[in-house]
Amino acid sequence: MSEARQLPEDELFEVEINGRTCEAREGETVFEVAARQGVEIPVLCHDTRLEPAGACRVCLVEVEGQRRLQPGCAWKVSAGMKITTESDRIEKHRRVLYGLYLADHKLDDAGLPVETANANQLRMLAEKTPPLQLEAVEAPRRGRPEDENPYIKFDPELCILCARCTRYCDEIEAVNAITLAWRGSETTISTAGERGLLDTSCELCGGCIDTCPTGALIEKKAPQILPAHAEKVRSTCNFCGVGCQLDLHVVDGKVAKVTSPPVGETVNDGNLCVKGRFAYDFVHHEDRLTEPLIRREDGELHPASWEEAIEVAAKGLLGVKERHGSDAMGFVSSSRCTVEENYLMQKLSRTAFRTNNIHQCAAT
Repeated sequence: MSEARQLPEDELFEVEINGRTCEAREGETVFEVAARQGVEIPVLCHDTRLEPAGACRVCLVEVEGQRRLQPGCAWKVSAGMKITTESDRIEKHRRVLYGLYLADHKLDDAGLPVETANANQLRMLAEKTPPLQLEAVEAPRRGRPEDENPYIKFDPELCILCARCTRYCDEIEAVNAITLAWRGSETTISTAGERGLLDTSCELCGGCIDTCPTGALIEKKAPQILPAHAEKVRSTCNFCGVGCQLDLHVVDGKVAKVTSPPVGETVNDGNLCVKGRFAYDFVHHEDRLTEPLIRREDGELHPASWEEAIEVAAKGLLGVKERHGSDAMGFVSSSRCTVEENYLMQKLSRTAFRTNNIHQCAAT
């Protein structure tokens, strides 16, 4: 059942998309109604987490009664509206628009936008609708090659100024570390005073990389292009108790990159923090512990089974209780653990060892 059909009948009205009657509600955009009906409208600047900007003009559609094509991502529907998403006029507009983008974009030998670590959405659109061939232009957009932050790289030659990255930084992260700077053909993605990201309010979450549709923003330490045999594995971030889902890109048995699942699929809605997205080096670090260790009689740590390690820990705690009493013990859990883990910790303290000396850092 569609989202609109779950609403009270008096909140629904009908619109027509490509000759087909569809139900809609007040405040919805053409893009939202069309998507619910399985009608694909191409977009570049649109991210469902962000307020519509209508900046890229890829999503223009025909609306009866409107002289000009209108942006489907931002145009609000109204009762009785008739919308066309595919026509000769729209096709001609897309060919010219893609041609303009490609005239100011880094291309491969086939004349298409280069493949990038992010799936270059402009390339996919140009493959579907052949662009008008235009003479290349050189826009003097600046990059930040001297930016020494360890994770994020910006290539101005791939930027289409859709502002998804700056809007994400503003609307989702609320840190305003990056912004559109300069004017005209020199407009670029920059920072206050053109400083490196480490000298700004940037939290290095990498959300700008995730939302970029062309790969102008990429991860420095990951492969530019993952090999075809790379495997994607869904997992849960282990850095805190929120439970963010992430996708591990595994190459030859090793994690080469971490990305967030598509928007709307999981609890984190496509977002990750700096740890979840970039702190995966520990997985294959040579100093990482891979099995429990127990200190034996010789004073050295030796490998042991989990059963043995848990038994030794339990005996040690019970020994403290027997020698000094329950109130000589204290338990501390972490807000980085899950609710269930914190519950078990206080259960262990109060029930197994009969002490209320249990604390959690979130309570301070």
